[in-house]
Amino acid sequence: MKPIEGPLNRVAQSIDGAQMFGQVERWAGINSGTGNLDGLREVAGQLSDAFSALPGNITLEEPGPVTQVSAEGQEVEVEYGKHLVCCVRPEAERRFVLTGHMDTVFPADHPFQALTWLDDEVLNGPGTADMKGGIAVMLHALKALEGLSAWQKVGYDVMINADEETGSLSSAPLIERLAKGKYAALTYEPAATPEGTLAHARGGSGNYSLTVKGKSAHAGRNPREGRNAIVAAAVLAVRLKDLQRDDISVNPARIEGGAANNVVPDHAVLRFNIRPKEPAAAEWFASEMNALLGEVRQAHEVDIHVHGGITRPPKPVDRRAQKLFDIVRECGAQLGQDIDWQSTGGVCDGNNIAATGVPVVDTMGVRGGKIHSPDEFMIAPSLVERAQLSTLVLHRLATGDAL
Repeated sequence: MKPIEGPLNRVAQSIDGAQMFGQVERWAGINSGTGNLDGLREVAGQLSDAFSALPGNITLEEPGPVTQVSAEGQEVEVEYGKHLVCCVRPEAERRFVLTGHMDTVFPADHPFQALTWLDDEVLNGPGTADMKGGIAVMLHALKALEGLSAWQKVGYDVMINADEETGSLSSAPLIERLAKGKYAALTYEPAATPEGTLAHARGGSGNYSLTVKGKSAHAGRNPREGRNAIVAAAVLAVRLKDLQRDDISVNPARIEGGAANNVVPDHAVLRFNIRPKEPAAAEWFASEMNALLGEVRQAHEVDIHVHGGITRPPKPVDRRAQKLFDIVRECGAQLGQDIDWQSTGGVCDGNNIAATGVPVVDTMGVRGGKIHSPDEFMIAPSLVERAQLSTLVLHRLATGDAL
């Protein structure tokens, strides 16, 4: 493997781990749960200041409109935070997109708010791995690359959204717009394992809410005049689960609705998630679900409204994407990092990027683990490790062979 020489080696070695850690510590110290708009505004302000070190134009983009179904079956709007975009050299012929997210899964009132050292290298804290550490990795790799003359020939967009943890519903159109036409993409989710393994192929994800409207009646005097929405929703839950097969999982998650015990319930909301491994499985499910809805409508004499759908398309790895993975592995070997990958059922913004036809590796962030729990941790030395890795990968993409 060719060693790193000259200016590229110098910039890779100049990445400031102490500065990176200080930023992660400040960013993770601010609660930025997806619903905490005040916390997201504060983090967005700090990120805007940090990314102003790059020679680009920074904007905070308004979230797109999103609705959800309430427990009463009403469609209501959901508020999200603004999404940060940094655009550098938009006129360049070869351009990249790099993405991350500023939100976490921990709401403002969650007890997990503090940072704690577990040992000399492992920091426990909300969002340290997922993914404020990854944002620092992205930033410092780009800062290092701006010192190289070859890098001045390419351009890039950085997008850090505020809603990834709830499916990127308000940022999906922005992701699609920024990704289209790009040469390649990197996303800074944490590595799939503490050893640094990358996520390879990913399944997709879809979230649905089925609003069932029946007819109320007295449970004792005239129950036959009622149309029980809870029963219809329960039948749907069981029948939907029966649609599960090897290439798609179905998870009925919650039924809401009903009233007093002596009233035939006239409304219910069934919420469920699907995880198709391939696009064909998602298409098959849509057809089967529509047929099932027709059967239940007729058999139970209820109305059913569908809200939601596939929000993360499956992410297979095609030839160009595999070449990008191979480049990451080769660059890791130059740094003494053993890079491997594995398929996963998890989803992220890499799914959305891949759907535009752009090759993407979406776990370029820090090494860590136990994300989405109070045991979340980041391995602090991986800040510099992964920033150096991104520096080499992006330099190779800017100057190497075509994907």
